[in-house]
Amino acid sequence: MTEEPQATRLEINGIVQGVGFRPFIYQLASRHRLKGEVANTATGVTLILEGTEIGILQFLADLPAKKPPLAHIVEIKQTPAPVKGFTSFSIVKSRDSAVRATLISPDVRVCDDCLAEMRDPADRRFGYPFINCTNCGPRYTIIDDIPYDRPKTSMRHFTMCSRCQAEYDDPDNRRFHAQPNACPDCGPRVSLCDAAGKRFVSDDPIAEAAGRIKAGRIVAVKGLGGFHLAVDAVNAKAVERLRRRKHREEKPFALMCADLAQIRAIARVSDAEEALLASLQRPIVLLKKRAHTPIADAVAPRNRYFGIMLPYTPLHHLLLDAGFTALVMTSANLSEEPIAIDNAEALARLGQIADDFLVHDRDIYLRSDDSIVRHSAGHPRLIRRSRGYVPMPVFLKDELPPVLACGAELKSTVCLTRGRQAFVSQHIGDLENRATDDFLRLTVDHLERILDIEPQWVACDLHPDYMSTRYAAECGDVPCIAVQHHHAHIAACMAENQADGPVIGLSFDGTGLGTDGTIWGGEVLLADYHGFTRAAHLNPVPMPGSAAAIKEPWRMALSHLRAAFGEDMDGLDLPLARFADPQQRRVLLQMMEKGINSPPTSSLGRLFDAVAAIIGLRGTVAFEGQAAMELEMIADGNEAGRYEFTWGENAGGAIAIAGDALIRDVVRDAAAGVAPAAISARFHNTLIVLFDQLCRHLRTRTGIDRVALSGGVFQNDRLLVGLTRALKKSGFDLLTHRLVPANDGGLSLGQAVVAAAQAGGA
Repeated sequence: MTEEPQATRLEINGIVQGVGFRPFIYQLASRHRLKGEVANTATGVTLILEGTEIGILQFLADLPAKKPPLAHIVEIKQTPAPVKGFTSFSIVKSRDSAVRATLISPDVRVCDDCLAEMRDPADRRFGYPFINCTNCGPRYTIIDDIPYDRPKTSMRHFTMCSRCQAEYDDPDNRRFHAQPNACPDCGPRVSLCDAAGKRFVSDDPIAEAAGRIKAGRIVAVKGLGGFHLAVDAVNAKAVERLRRRKHREEKPFALMCADLAQIRAIARVSDAEEALLASLQRPIVLLKKRAHTPIADAVAPRNRYFGIMLPYTPLHHLLLDAGFTALVMTSANLSEEPIAIDNAEALARLGQIADDFLVHDRDIYLRSDDSIVRHSAGHPRLIRRSRGYVPMPVFLKDELPPVLACGAELKSTVCLTRGRQAFVSQHIGDLENRATDDFLRLTVDHLERILDIEPQWVACDLHPDYMSTRYAAECGDVPCIAVQHHHAHIAACMAENQADGPVIGLSFDGTGLGTDGTIWGGEVLLADYHGFTRAAHLNPVPMPGSAAAIKEPWRMALSHLRAAFGEDMDGLDLPLARFADPQQRRVLLQMMEKGINSPPTSSLGRLFDAVAAIIGLRGTVAFEGQAAMELEMIADGNEAGRYEFTWGENAGGAIAIAGDALIRDVVRDAAAGVAPAAISARFHNTLIVLFDQLCRHLRTRTGIDRVALSGGVFQNDRLLVGLTRALKKSGFDLLTHRLVPANDGGLSLGQAVVAAAQAGGA
């Protein structure tokens, strides 16, 4: 190799800003005696290297292998460059570009180095709740534009002191170009106030807030992506008061524990779950409860699981230093509203819930709820993908045109595509009010700006009344493509697995408008990105009262009993009388008979509801999916029995799966006094055998041996584990969700890839 000076230009795309990438480049170049420069650009990082051929080759070998922990390299473009005779290697000012293709880091937990400094009485940041460095801290929630520099973040309001500036300017320092860098002298500050906004005078507002929580008060705590409502999780009266004020009757509250030892004391934790808890993302992880914990029953009633997370901000660590067994840390909002992020907004919206407010003066630009993960069937499964994961893209197999997908109605997200990258937004929520609609629009505007994506196509759900569909229709001259709900579910599963079709898609959920105008939800599709055939489905039954049947599962029980028994259902001895009187039941039967406000539904989610009500488990619900969740919770893990089922082709050539025999068996067991836990297990076992056999039948008929599982029903651990095991044993290539939720939180990804495929064929 020649010793003559050579030069090369590298353009690196990925998560390479705000993660210590330029100081890493600086140090790596120095190690290999290279000269040149490195700069942030709107496309990522660009650098010029001058030196010997072997030095440049060694640099290129070390670059991906030794990159900073938060960096993610997507692409490196290398081109020859003229030798200019650089005398040193330097980090130069960021450069704007006409194209914006850099990736932004998600918000991540505070690192161990910063925590050690925060706990060191000799350190100038001792006890400072905003300590951070290039390896940790806020990113996505404080950025307003790119390149990711301090003037384009919410830290622009804080001028660094001389010591912080010296760290920021020193390439050998861990805080070199750490945009949120600050200290007690120059950075954000925390304060405690009452519900009227009056500040308390305190040398240690965090310790004061902890004391008030211990006294049974509700404290709104400003965190990384929004406010939490915090109470002492062992104080039953405080937890119940929070439920009343928040209007959250039964849905489980999330917990935060100081460390893994405290979590192990109240929940069972596997090695895989421990890794999730301690990960950079710090999600809420669903963990099996231990018996006889001190945690108040009202934290997670009628549930075998706690949702628990470890602290992820310095402020959280300082709050938990007060010695709590666990804190309830639930999103600070009224039910169905977005999480609060602004101090004034929090006081206005939460003044009737929280007694006190622990606030700070660093703005949050974009709200981001805590992510929720469950380890199931051998892999982490996202239930809510938000803080810690967004805006990391899902990488696709093929390049797509720029598409904006607007999601559905519940658990809403949006998705923007750029080349082989699909950017699924943070959790937006249920689009049932003006506040969440505003949040949807804000999220779209923010992502389009920081990603520099101008959509050529807009995708939405078939349902014309969804807020997301109406928003899509407002997008001016951009062509809009409506995508069937269950097709989008299967396409999302295919996309995140970088799989082509066709597949046998099992798309199971509560509600989705079908192409025939009925409510689907128990669908077996033969699908690719371009289209689908409805190969099989549950036999439709009326949904009496339409949306009311979602909140009152006894209505679906009545509908399925009517289908299974006809006039003979009057003599059944079932606990439905606990949920509705004879007059109510007669009215609903007449509605179904006459087809009044009783749309047909093939929903598997509604079948779960019906079984839960038939066995007396749940006649009404406080939140969507509650009856199905509780039916899963009670299932006997040792029960191997199952029920009968039948299927046959209907007039359209699709297979119709009859639920009559299954319902009759459930009723027989319930009348015979069989334990609800055994009935639940047999019901689950029946579904596993049914859909395994059906997939094998379709493979014989079509030759397709790949199955994709999607839809909210696959949040059911027993069903997912059992069906995964059965289908793999039957020799299928199985696709499941790992990167986006199986529920409607992943739907926007599927809409985007389907719309792109259909637009390409237009």
